Amino acid sequence: MNNLSTREIVEKYNFRFSKNLGQNFLIDNSVLHDILEGTDINKNDFIIEIGPGVGTLTKELLKRAKKVCAIELDSDLIAILKEELKYYPNFELIHKDVLKINFNKIIKDESSVKIVANLPYYITTPIISKLLNNHYNFKTLTIMIQREVGERIVSEPNCKQYGALSLLVQYYCSVEILRKVSPYAFIPSPKVDSIVIKLTKLKSPKVKIKSEDLFFRVIRCSFNMRRKTLWNALKTLKLSKEYMEKAFNKAGIDPKRRGETLSIEEFGVLSDCIYELTYRV
Repeated sequence: MNNLSTREIVEKYNFRFSKNLGQNFLIDNSVLHDILEGTDINKNDFIIEIGPGVGTLTKELLKRAKKVCAIELDSDLIAILKEELKYYPNFELIHKDVLKINFNKIIKDESSVKIVANLPYYITTPIISKLLNNHYNFKTLTIMIQREVGERIVSEPNCKQYGALSLLVQYYCSVEILRKVSPYAFIPSPKVDSIVIKLTKLKSPKVKIKSEDLFFRVIRCSFNMRRKTLWNALKTLKLSKEYMEKAFNKAGIDPKRRGETLSIEEFGVLSDCIYELTYRV
């Protein structure tokens, strides 16, 4: 087994990066080390890696985990990954668009699933949303993302970054920032800073609510036009003025507030009050 660096593998196969796929490969070993340490992988873990690149991180995951299933879209990388990782019997490669995958078919009856991802920044939010909204059975998601998106995920009320993504992630997970990453840690260098975060699935969601669907509808409506008051933003729910007044009164929330000022607990109370007044059968 060889131990070529990412840069050496790229040169070996004369690989050409795709701007359309947003490819930036990690070349900083200190970042690689911190991802591995932060993910805390052991021989009982089944790893799903999204966006393996040329397999540099994949190789280290294979040494530590029971099995690694890597998902890669780029046809030009498939042959490279098969060649570079051919000596690892615990490696599986799926050539498919990750947004079209049913992860239950990969996870099956595995009990300790951890996901690692170095994603093109333009699909970061869709991937996180897919993994959480579909309630897939995984323990952690360790992901390299654009710093701006990371700041949105960890932000709290009354911050300009606070929004629907913050609440989605914090509803299902605890969030830990592992480290910041310079553009010079990649080839080619992106134009933005990156961050590695670890999402650990909570045993139960952060707040107990009566309807998840309504809870997230209220959140989305509140942030679709974030400068509007809650009263005006929630008009898209098409509820009567009477019901809305009762819901706000019962929740103890001023309808003149904006969504960006509400905590996750307040969104839970408000959505429950709306549900009790209008949706309960």
